[in-house]
Amino acid sequence: MRLIAVGDNVADTYLDDSVYYPGGQAVNVAVNARRDGARDSAYLGVFGDDDRAAVIRSCLDEEKVSHARCRVAHAPTAQPGVRLVNGDRVFLPGPRDSCQHLLSLRLAREDLELVSTYDVCHTTNEAGIDAGLVRLHDVVPISYDFSINRDEEYLEKVCPHINIAFFSGSDLLDDDVAALAQNARRLGAEIAVVTMGERGSTCACADGTFFQDACETDPIDTMGAGDAFAAAFLVSYFDSRDIEASMAFAAKQAAKACTLHGAFGHPHRI
Repeated sequence: MRLIAVGDNVADTYLDDSVYYPGGQAVNVAVNARRDGARDSAYLGVFGDDDRAAVIRSCLDEEKVSHARCRVAHAPTAQPGVRLVNGDRVFLPGPRDSCQHLLSLRLAREDLELVSTYDVCHTTNEAGIDAGLVRLHDVVPISYDFSINRDEEYLEKVCPHINIAFFSGSDLLDDDVAALAQNARRLGAEIAVVTMGERGSTCACADGTFFQDACETDPIDTMGAGDAFAAAFLVSYFDSRDIEASMAFAAKQAAKACTLHGAFGHPHRI
């Protein structure tokens, strides 16, 4: 299968270690999809023009993820601060004058032509392209990560224009998880997946509701685990159309991601 991810790129800055890692939801999914066996994986977004942006582009090259149509802006890369607390990542505010904070990607005809050649386009609530979802959905199936955004008005705006919805729901009760997934489907998503951390994940689709246990692991850093789950699910599903097999593969890859520092490695000293 072939996947393109549209959205953010950031330098996740681990303050206690004086190290940063390439990241951003879209970048994480693009890299993990390639590692998981996608025949082709690409990233589309806006880079800054600083050293951190150069490092991220270099990492994408190393991971064989295309980024040929990305824009470059005269602004620094977003640098969210990160501290690990018992293996779980806690975000701290970074500078607010980055290109990710100041600029949004405006989709051109050429972007849509490129995206249309892929099996799925993955984007997120951090991508800043919600206004372009209708045009995107006209040319390619869309996967969308809402993270913890469950606002009803927001779901009503986005769900009619996507095929697969991902949510983070480790703080939700089981009944609320099921209700969230079903509501996303009612509003237009064909498939809705809710990850629940160590409690596993739930998927609602036309064939019913499926539950997947989390895989046991010894986590050192949960950064990017949800993105690893989404990437693995998409690679498996668009190759097999098998929900249960895709959920199982996604759980395995998410657990593996928790054994790496950063979302997918590549540390760089500050």
